[in-house]
Amino acid sequence: MIRTRGSIPPSCCSLAIGEKDEARFVQMMKAAGNPLRFQILKFLVTHPGCITGEIVDHLPISQATVSQHLKVLREAGWIKGEVEGPAVCYELSPENTAWFRILVGRVF
Repeated sequence: MIRTRGSIPPSCCSLAIGEKDEARFVQMMKAAGNPLRFQILKFLVTHPGCITGEIVDHLPISQATVSQHLKVLREAGWIKGEVEGPAVCYELSPENTAWFRILVGRVF
């Protein structure tokens, strides 16, 4: 059956997401949507507890650029960093990645 414009099909389900959760979800998606930041996330999945220099060695970009990308990922909630002497040790945030997985399951 061919639908005509204006004949919206009935709703199949509910995507009841609060504004705060939606904003958080979108921020995380935007942060992970950058190819270099996605590479950093992939690296931290397989190498938890890496310092900035190890991430720099893995990517073809400068330390300053890596630091900017780490800041975006940290602000979006993807990663957390713990200061160890002069270095920061990064890993995925288990709480936030679990929240993200749950929300993706609800939306998609």
